[in-house]
Amino acid sequence: MGRFISHLARFLTGIEIHPGATIGRRVFIDHGMGVVIGEMAEIHDECTIYQGVTLGGTALVKGAKRHPTLERGVIVGANACVLGGFTVGAGARVGSGAVVTKAVPAGATAVGNPARIIEASQDAQREAAAAKMGFSAYGVTQGDDPVALAMKGLIDNASGHEHQIAMLWQAVEKLASRSRELPGRDDCVPADAQTTENFDAQSLNRLVK
Repeated sequence: MGRFISHLARFLTGIEIHPGATIGRRVFIDHGMGVVIGEMAEIHDECTIYQGVTLGGTALVKGAKRHPTLERGVIVGANACVLGGFTVGAGARVGSGAVVTKAVPAGATAVGNPARIIEASQDAQREAAAAKMGFSAYGVTQGDDPVALAMKGLIDNASGHEHQIAMLWQAVEKLASRSRELPGRDDCVPADAQTTENFDAQSLNRLVK
């Protein structure tokens, strides 16, 4: 009976859901033509799946979990393929056309073929560092453009170096304040020592324009 209902639903809607799949509450399949959900797939509550999505497997090992688990609130974009018996964490996003073959952490985004994992925390840290420099890191693409990747590296590197230099000067300043108490000791901290974190935003903005 389950198989008959599955075939009937596929004929009427274009959505193929194996009778063995586990579907939670408030799962929304938008423009569902071409969606395929495998036998061992598990879709938790409040997930959203767009047209052409495949929740499939990559192996035929008997008894093994072959299809993915989507935790609560996952969104899978159009024509994406999520292949394998792993878990896509709660609140994660799978971009349109992505081919995901490994676990996606909660709140992360998977894009591309093969999919690359973009951690939300890393993006937030990069944006905070870029804000100090006077521009937005979201102006840099998340793709494979080598210039964009180089810019991301420069942002992270410059921010880290500036922080380390500021901490070094702060340590030197503390030592210098003690040495001033000794007779015949001059101040060893230069007047132009950078003890706070600053950045030349104008020069960096010229690079990204």
